[in-house]
Formats: sequence, structure tokens, C-alpha cells
Amino acid sequence: MKPASETQSMTILWRIAAVIFVLAITAAAVMAQDVKPKVAFLLKTMQEERYETDRKLFTQHAEQLGADVIFDSANNDEELQLSQFEKILDGGIDVIVFQPVNTGTAGALVAMANQRGVRVVGYDSMLTGGPLDVMVMQDSWAVGKLQGEAMVEWLKAHKGGKAEGNVALIMGQPGDSNAQALSSGVLQVIAQNPGLHLVAQRSHEGWSPDAARETAEALLVKYDNKIDAFICNNSGMAYGVMGALQAEKLADGSKVFVAGADADLRNVRLVAEGKQSIDVWKKIEPLANRAAEVAIALAKNKDKPVTELVTGFTLRNNGAVDVPTIVTPVVVITKDTIDSSLIAEGAFTREQIYSQ
Repeated sequence: MKPASETQSMTILWRIAAVIFVLAITAAAVMAQDVKPKVAFLLKTMQEERYETDRKLFTQHAEQLGADVIFDSANNDEELQLSQFEKILDGGIDVIVFQPVNTGTAGALVAMANQRGVRVVGYDSMLTGGPLDVMVMQDSWAVGKLQGEAMVEWLKAHKGGKAEGNVALIMGQPGDSNAQALSSGVLQVIAQNPGLHLVAQRSHEGWSPDAARETAEALLVKYDNKIDAFICNNSGMAYGVMGALQAEKLADGSKVFVAGADADLRNVRLVAEGKQSIDVWKKIEPLANRAAEVAIALAKNKDKPVTELVTGFTLRNNGAVDVPTIVTPVVVITKDTIDSSLIAEGAFTREQIYSQ
């Protein structure tokens, strides 16, 4: 039989061990709670002015929600984006928010991430023919439709009430799903108005403003300046078209209809001056904020299905899978609505637009 003193000592040691164990478990739980989700934000380019806003707002909101953000962009280079994607995965990441350079092949990158247990949030441009966990985007088809409808109203106002004239469709990256969706919205409006003649439908590598300007210059020569409307898949290419029109003294919203999409500041200034007819404001703040919220929800709940973690989505088939898709607002910007939209909602100040 052990002496009482020895028994008492053993009891004390067991109690100490139990306390240490409980403290260790508690500390581990606290540390697990304190570990910040690690989120990658990969954009296809920083070429367009708007992407500085995407980067700023996404990073700011994700950090406010407690995440560490790793950012990169690929200069519209598919191979560079592959390299960036692989580097992110090798370095360890919880979730990737991803705008693909090539929407037709990006599914392979998502499959690579999924094989390593990393989920991917699509951003802005829906990839096609491959897996994707969830998508946050604007409705590009609706953007194109808004551009087309604004063109019809402009033509009626300038053609004695008739929607008729020559139209050029200035498209973005060849094969890009976003460019195709934007263009399909425009094409539907054109098909509904038999007086409209689509004289050109051209894609532009890298969504290049310079290439868009060259296309516009060639069309103006070919049709002896008789192009009534240029509808462009983004603001950068619309700015290129405006350069071509300026050289012919046609950069006037009463002479030629020009529509862009993104509402870059330099385009908004042209709209304010009455030179560019409209732009479409694809609101960046709700897009970036929602993407950040979804990414962090996925990072913190790795074993839960996406559909249990997000709200306000619909299922959209991308040619391979039904993707839970969250759509954020778009707004037509005219000279008369700049103050009540862009300025009122804080996208730009009056000084930025009107004081040059």
C-alpha cells in the first residue's frame, strides 16, 4: 500500500496534467479561430481602369472580414495565369477568386485546385465547359441588351422616329464567354429591328483599345464615314473608337452613337461632354464585396456545400455543370444620369468628372 503522501502527490500531478491538457486544447481552439483565411484574388488583367477599383474594394472588404489576400493579374496572358495559379496552389491557399484569361480552358485550372481541396469562386467572367464551385458576376447579356436598346432609342431620336442605320459591333477577346454574352444581348436587339444593318462584328485580342481604334478607322474609310453606331464590349475599346471618330470630327453624341461598358472615368468624361452617347456602369462595389464574402464563407466552412453557404443565387449551366451564380447590378449611364448615379453613389466625385 502506497503512503498517503505519495498518493496525494500522484493526485496533484494528475490534476496538473488535466489542467495542462485542457489549457492546451483551449489554446489550440483559440489559435484555430485566430488563423486568418488565406484568399487569392486573380484577375486576368489590369489594362482597364476599372480593375484598380476591383482590386482595392475586394482586398479592403476581405481584410475587414479577417482574411489575408494574395493578389495577382496576368496581363491577358493565358500561360502567365497558369503559372500564377500553380504558384498560388503550391504556396498554400484556402480559396481562389478567379477571373480567367481564357474562359474556354480555365476549367482545367479549377479542376487542378479542386484536386488539392481548394474551391474556386469565379469572378466577372464565367468559364465554360469545366468545373466551377460558385460564380459572382454581372449579367453580361443584360449589359449588351441595354446597349442595344439605348442605340435603338438614339436612332429613333435622330432618324425621324425610325430604328435604322449601319451598326458595328466591337467585341473583346476571341472566344471569351463574357464577350460572347455581351454581344448576344446586342445581337438580339439588332435582330428585332430589321432596319438595322450589322456591317461589322469584330473580335479584338486582349480587348485592345488600339486594335478597336484601328477597326473603327478601317470601317469609317470603307463606309465613307456612314457608320451610325458603334457598340463596344467594354469602355477601353469604346475609347479607342472615340479616337477614330475624333480624327474624322465625328466624336459627337449627336452624330454617331457609341456605347461602352465598365464606365471608366475617361469614358464618363466623354459622356459628360456629349461626345460618347452612353456607357454601362457595372457596379464594382457589390461585385467585389459579394465575391469577398463568398470566398471567406467557403474558407471558413470547407466541408459544407456552397449552396448551404451562399444566398441569392440561381443555377446557370456553363456547358459542363450547373454553377450557383450570384448576379450584381448594372446601370445605363447618360449625360443626364451621371449626377444621380455615379456621383450620388460615390463612384466618382464631381471634380473627377467635370474638372479636367
